[in-house]
Amino acid sequence: MAETKKLLRALAGERLPVPPVWMMRQAGRYLPEYRATRAQAGDFLSLCYNPELAAEVTLQPIRRYGFDAAILFADILLIPDALGADLWFVTGEGPRLSTVTSERDFAALKGAGDIHDHLAPVYETVRILARELPAETALIGFAGAPWTVATYMIAGRSTPDQGPAHALKAENTALFEALLERLTEATIEYLSAQVAAGAEVVKLFDSWAGSLKGADFDRYALAPAKRIIAELKARHPGLPVIAFPREAGQKYVGFARATGADCVALDNSVRPEWAAAHVQCDGCVQGNLASSHMVTGGRALIAETRRVVEAFSGGPHIFNLGHGITPDADPENVRLMVETVRSMPVR
Repeated sequence: MAETKKLLRALAGERLPVPPVWMMRQAGRYLPEYRATRAQAGDFLSLCYNPELAAEVTLQPIRRYGFDAAILFADILLIPDALGADLWFVTGEGPRLSTVTSERDFAALKGAGDIHDHLAPVYETVRILARELPAETALIGFAGAPWTVATYMIAGRSTPDQGPAHALKAENTALFEALLERLTEATIEYLSAQVAAGAEVVKLFDSWAGSLKGADFDRYALAPAKRIIAELKARHPGLPVIAFPREAGQKYVGFARATGADCVALDNSVRPEWAAAHVQCDGCVQGNLASSHMVTGGRALIAETRRVVEAFSGGPHIFNLGHGITPDADPENVRLMVETVRSMPVR
């Protein structure tokens, strides 16, 4: 059955008449059924660590829209949680963590191999999904990339410019690089365990890669991704990997070749026509409709969806947004997007 899954065919480099489609954060607050299930769980972290309910919210958008892939419902900050950081979520504001800004903080973290007991509920969610997903639907596991996760661990929260992480990188490079090393090792362990549980694809989200410039991008975004991908492929031959160095700009060019990624996901700050010429030449690309269209809908949604599909029609492409869907999105606009992709003339 794996050979017939459209997402896996695109990741293998096949140009399909109609691209597979899924959506970042497709299980989320824009869906009333998600909000009901989260209320049942009690809070966000409890939902992440409840295998039955996490599987349920992962399946909800598949039932509603028939996406070509389901992505495991979890959070990129579960790794720091498993490493021993304190993690909690403030309603309306997002995550909060205990910080790692000194050698003493770092010494208190667990080793990368000691995360699995804490993350066992996540692996059970993957096993449930591997059994319950429709036969044609691919299952994607994921993790945050080391740089992005480190920015939260250093600042204790999301920041507009990742300033605390940049400051630590400059002021205590040895500590900063030790934290990235620990996160790189833990990410390999975490994703490998997801694959062992049944994930068919993994995606590495480097949400704040764009704030790294020049050699820092190569050292702290590209190099960890290359190492993670190489190790995962050594452990799991044939495993497809999607990399998302968000807002990488010109650094998208050659990223797949440099890291070994099978697909590069694109944010919507780059034009699809440019990306088709400069990034898709190396293989599969994913993206990159602006998520704002899921709020506004209408003719602009249809036109821009068609534009993205047409721009990438010359090679392997997975249709997706350039960013995660937002809570104020209209579920009917998602339906319109999917229908537009699948109703375009066969090329």
